[in-house]
Amino acid sequence: MSGVAVSNEVTPTASTDSFDDFVAARGATLWRSAWLLTSDRHLAEDLVQVALAKSYRHFDRVGTDGFEPYVRRIMFTTYLAWWRRRWTGEIPTEDLPDQQFVESDLGARRDVVAALAALPKGQRAVIVLRYIEDLTERQTADVLGCSVGTIKSQASRALAALRISPSLREDEQR
Repeated sequence: MSGVAVSNEVTPTASTDSFDDFVAARGATLWRSAWLLTSDRHLAEDLVQVALAKSYRHFDRVGTDGFEPYVRRIMFTTYLAWWRRRWTGEIPTEDLPDQQFVESDLGARRDVVAALAALPKGQRAVIVLRYIEDLTERQTADVLGCSVGTIKSQASRALAALRISPSLREDEQR
């Protein structure tokens, strides 16, 4: 009997027992990936929200172990679809108020974001997944729905473009 009580006590304390727990635990990480892809905090929020909305009803079927890769795949395919159809979303008509942001190396962050923005969408997705999110080639291929060879070639092309990117070269000269 005591063995049953212990297993019943462990289950409710797991960090991703529900969709809400998953969002609380992984939402910031998903937003960071989306921001690196879109270079815009509002589009990143929209992208994460769309991915979570699309995946919500499948949470129980996919399970907690495979749910993050499932959400990431939805997020990256949605991101690519937005740009394929030349998404023309809302454009702000007034300047947004300045927001206080403290960052020790804001210039470097902007340079990296500018260099990523210059990459084609597929290459940017590969770089974000492989080198920012630290996924393996196989995991990246699974998320993007392509072969490992495609991931390798896209990563190679993207890294070559980043090496000669004017945004990153200026940083070297400083």
